[in-house]
Amino acid sequence: MLSYSHEVFFEVATHLSFSKAAEILYISQPAITKHIQSLEKHYKISLFERKGNTVSLTSEGKILLEYVVKGRELQRQLEFDISIQKDLQLAKGSFTLGTSTTISLYVIPPVFSAFHQQYPNIDLKLVNRNSENILKALLDHEIDLAITEGRNTITSVKYQFFLTDEVIPVCSAKSSLVKKKNISPEELITIPVALRERGSGTLSAVTEALQKCKISIADLQHKIVLGGTEALKNFLLDDTCLGFLPLRSVARQLKNGELVRLSIPGLTIHRSFYFMQRRGSETDRINQLFIKLANNHYNKKL
Repeated sequence: MLSYSHEVFFEVATHLSFSKAAEILYISQPAITKHIQSLEKHYKISLFERKGNTVSLTSEGKILLEYVVKGRELQRQLEFDISIQKDLQLAKGSFTLGTSTTISLYVIPPVFSAFHQQYPNIDLKLVNRNSENILKALLDHEIDLAITEGRNTITSVKYQFFLTDEVIPVCSAKSSLVKKKNISPEELITIPVALRERGSGTLSAVTEALQKCKISIADLQHKIVLGGTEALKNFLLDDTCLGFLPLRSVARQLKNGELVRLSIPGLTIHRSFYFMQRRGSETDRINQLFIKLANNHYNKKL
């Protein structure tokens, strides 16, 4: 079994930051340093090179990281397989899911709740980042499973369809845009627009749909860029410009009249969400339990 010092090493090596590891593990930075020094003394090697404020792995550190990654996955599978011998609901282990903003805020909470009720001894963790960074976290073994918008061409990742979402143009009920029955694609480029940040799955979906109307993001009057669905939604509630948001994220505001859905004929924005797993981990039992439960939940709902 891996020691706690190995877990500390994994976090430092993954993030290349002693302070970030301390934040994640809820221990002090001096404690982080003590664990790393303990490993270096045990293996009689240096694991990190420190240059100013930057940290990098030594060649020996890279070797240790490879084995720690394998060891963590084996330990996780071992704990699960032993715990389910008498009853699957007694399953023990850990599960870390990485998702983009829309999924983490509006799709996963009820699924996490159902999973926890069914398997109360499995520790759950949700990592929320934009699509680009979630893919990196999966490849770096920070997370066990990911859900993001769209598919990439990376061969080391396997994709499995989950569900479809719609992104819609909206504005505040107090905006003058509400008076317009339809906004033509040509007129769209004259309207102030607030957008999500680069790397966002929502922005990618909007960009792709606009291209079909022969409009680029650069053509839009976008002087406001916000990181996160909630940030953009809250901005639009107080402003008068147009924004593109997932339908799931604004359902309540559309119902109570705070936001209004705008009509842009010819512009339809749909995107698909996929489960992502590292090649070779497709048979991971905990991942499969979660995927099955999530699919069952939304097949009933949608």
